[in-house]
Amino acid sequence: MTDKYQLDTLAVRAGIERSQFGEHSEALYLTSSFVFKSAAQAAERFAEREQGPIYSRFTNPTVKVFEERLAALEGAECCIATASGMSAILSTVMGLLKAGDHVVVSQSVFGATIQLFVAILGRFGVESTFVSATDVSAWQRAVKPNTRLFLLETPSNPLTEISDIAALAAVAKRAGVLLAVDNCFCTPVLQKPLDLGADIVIHSATKYLDGQGRVLGGAVLGKRDVIRQGVLGFLRTAGPTLSAFNAWVILKGLETLKLRVEAQSAAALQLARWLEQQPQVERVYYPGLPSHPQHELAMRQQRNGGGIVSFVVKGGKNAAWNVVDNTRLISITANLGDTKTTITHPATTTHGRITQEARDAAGVSDGLLRVGVGLEALDDLRADLLRGISRSA
Repeated sequence: MTDKYQLDTLAVRAGIERSQFGEHSEALYLTSSFVFKSAAQAAERFAEREQGPIYSRFTNPTVKVFEERLAALEGAECCIATASGMSAILSTVMGLLKAGDHVVVSQSVFGATIQLFVAILGRFGVESTFVSATDVSAWQRAVKPNTRLFLLETPSNPLTEISDIAALAAVAKRAGVLLAVDNCFCTPVLQKPLDLGADIVIHSATKYLDGQGRVLGGAVLGKRDVIRQGVLGFLRTAGPTLSAFNAWVILKGLETLKLRVEAQSAAALQLARWLEQQPQVERVYYPGLPSHPQHELAMRQQRNGGGIVSFVVKGGKNAAWNVVDNTRLISITANLGDTKTTITHPATTTHGRITQEARDAAGVSDGLLRVGVGLEALDDLRADLLRGISRSA
């Protein structure tokens, strides 16, 4: 099916396997376990000599539909669904690495990802080096004999820095390491990292894939031997599992993914242009703007700039908080990718637990705000932001 249909169709149809009842919508299998016809069949299933569901911690038909649909959208051989985006990153590392291995990580990744590598994985002997997301030579210099993985987000959270996936894939290939790309901000609608040379794609399905802020979910995609032999083994044993209900909800979100992402991206570009015209705004970060440092790369690598706009207001933390506190429409929350526009002060929320040194390296200043543009009327969003921006100076 993946070779025959376009993304719009795959987002609605891929992975569907109807039961004997011939249901039109994907079935929701709310069951912890599955019944076997005999002891022999149970043994065959557990030995993986016969395909079929066993236990919903690692085999559930509804989750399988989600995995197959997202794999079709990303052009991946295999997908493993997880309980959240962070559990997708954890499953990748724990499934593919061991104590003594080294990872090169973008210094611009999400704050919780930095915490995961520094405060948790480091205790188990996984060494990490953080480098610039945009300096390809820095990744090359960071490679050690025990390096096994490159990990990055592009666009990054929250500054929307763009990493050159193809160039980093070439570096990774020469070094004999895997390249994992978090594709949360773009989704396969705007960017396909596997086509650019990445080995692994990671998603927080909580964001755009669901698209309405309803449930948590994550996914790891790539070649079948890498994902099934490594990541699935960890998930099967440790259990950071996507629930059948959450998988079903995200499947409904995937049906409108392209419509939402394209509409949100178009609105974000207009909002970013408007923000650049505001005298109280010091700087706007949006890949679709010519002023963005990696604008040309973004336009080659992505279909458009995406739905996230970050900007710095003059006056630091107090001015930024004033913008947040004066909103009446936009939701003050750390989520993004929602149909409802959200606003976040990263320095005191998503990046609040990392060190000041790490925040400085990631460019997360006290005056920085991140807006996840939703589907409301653009005039209403501008008026809501202007209320605080006009008082921030």
